[in-house]
Amino acid sequence: MNATERLEAIEAIKRLKAAYFRTMDMKDWEGFRDLFITDCTIDTSEAFTPMDAAGKPIEADRPAPPPNNDFIIRGIDTFIAAQHFHLDGVSTVHHGHMPEIDLVSDDEATGLWAMEDKLRWPADSANPMREMHGYGHYRERYVRVDGRWKIASLKLTRIRIDMVMK
Repeated sequence: MNATERLEAIEAIKRLKAAYFRTMDMKDWEGFRDLFITDCTIDTSEAFTPMDAAGKPIEADRPAPPPNNDFIIRGIDTFIAAQHFHLDGVSTVHHGHMPEIDLVSDDEATGLWAMEDKLRWPADSANPMREMHGYGHYRERYVRVDGRWKIASLKLTRIRIDMVMK
């Protein structure tokens, strides 16, 4: 891959991630589905366990729950069903910043994105949170399929979570 092709691949992956945030926030689940390979792996097992880079809990005044392996999802159909369950009716705003994208080969890449998300549940929601503001990272692996970059795996971790409880 020459320098121009590398830059084009990196730009295509940035656009892929931008579409991820947009389609999630717009609840465009069919558009969202198209961004992933069929047998993707999504790991949000530590998304509510704020830790520093060494794995030490950050918020000592509020014990964080342990990692939850129920939040490791395999397959796009299961992931889309989970998105419906957890996010339909929830106002969400997701931002990705400062991508660190490495091309592993012509058809595989990894990425690390700083992220920020804000979620607001309806007043009548059963969720004990009213609002959540999270800060963390996405660690991802991408593959090129039929000339298009897609997300093969994603791990979301947060280093800080601000919550407003009901």
